[in-house]
Amino acid sequence: MDQTSIWQQILDYSHRADPYPLYAELRKTPVVRAEDGSYVVSTYREIVALLHDPRLSSDLRNLPEPGADAPTQAPEEGPSQLPPTFIEIDPPEHDRIRRLLTRNFGPPHRPGRIDSMIADMFEIVTSEIDAFAEKNRSGTSRVDIVDDFAYPFPVTVICGLLGVPREDEPRFQALSDAVVKAADPTTGGFAERRRRRAEARADLGRYFAQLLDARHGRRSDDLLSGLIGGDSAEAPMPQEEVLSNAALLLTAGHETTVNLITNGMLTLLRHPEVLDRLRGDEPDLAARVVEELLRYEPPVQFLSNTRNTVDDIEVADTTIPKGSPVTLVLAAGSRDPDFVSDPDRFDPDREHNEHLGFGGGVHYCFGAPLARPETQIALTELARRLNNPRLVADPPPYRTSPGLRGPRHLLIEIDGVNPAQHRPP
Repeated sequence: MDQTSIWQQILDYSHRADPYPLYAELRKTPVVRAEDGSYVVSTYREIVALLHDPRLSSDLRNLPEPGADAPTQAPEEGPSQLPPTFIEIDPPEHDRIRRLLTRNFGPPHRPGRIDSMIADMFEIVTSEIDAFAEKNRSGTSRVDIVDDFAYPFPVTVICGLLGVPREDEPRFQALSDAVVKAADPTTGGFAERRRRRAEARADLGRYFAQLLDARHGRRSDDLLSGLIGGDSAEAPMPQEEVLSNAALLLTAGHETTVNLITNGMLTLLRHPEVLDRLRGDEPDLAARVVEELLRYEPPVQFLSNTRNTVDDIEVADTTIPKGSPVTLVLAAGSRDPDFVSDPDRFDPDREHNEHLGFGGGVHYCFGAPLARPETQIALTELARRLNNPRLVADPPPYRTSPGLRGPRHLLIEIDGVNPAQHRPP
């Protein structure tokens, strides 16, 4: 079977529910050239090497527009056009912005930030599951894990962290959806997606500009206030950079976690023996379950055309020429049998679980310290409090995006809801 056609099948919605057999076929040729001229890399060791290779750039301004002879120029900074986010540039500028973001986000500069949010996370989850009980007064009831739980939970958390009013959710969600859709490799050519992504992010940036203007200089203990005010020896982040990166954090801070929680609940319902164990009292099980989910059913399946070569790179006997877009298929790499034994088995008891669920290298997922406890709390409480949860449909309907992959709805039936008993330390 032609390897390039396998990539097209992976992108096709008909394979969204289970792309993993196709990933196995794709790995037979570690590097293939897709129809759009990009290079697709699917094996673990090759992906890891590229994630740490400075010749693989994250700055798409290195790529020429179709028909152009020179790289595109940096966009003008202003209310209608924002600068690239920190995941779209290379060191040393990447390092400066990430350092400023980290100083206001969590470890190592603010180690107590995430820990101080645990109790609030627990209360949000408790409230959402309590709402299931209201539907359950007449016996068996049906809930949607996505709309009723996995979406509102991380949205509420990221709003609190950034200092975004929760009541603005309908507005910023429409803007966030536009950003996600613009990155979908099934929705047009590479140049067109770049243009739409820039426009969508600028719209979201304008939302944040209005939010900051409404504050009239008032500061609080949220991430936005910290970035604008500056709290270190370095100069505060310029407002255009704050707007651009705040737009990124709002979108990425809930879209991926929604999928991780939903993929996690679906996987647990398919593996009831693990669900039963999670109801018990195994202290480290929730953490191991989440790490295995990041390997087995990651919310980010691949990084599509977010990297490009600034020099020729030899990968698995294939030369990727300078100036080529590269797609790293993280989900295929995490199931590479040359790296992990029995890769298609969900096993939270693996001794060594070095997955690619959060990427790697200088662009290792910024939100990982938040996503981990969010998902651990969510799945543990669902396991402990829902009586006899069972899937209504398997597979469920999926979102259209093949890269940010997760169910659009996850309908389950339950026979009741147990009282909340466990509290965070």
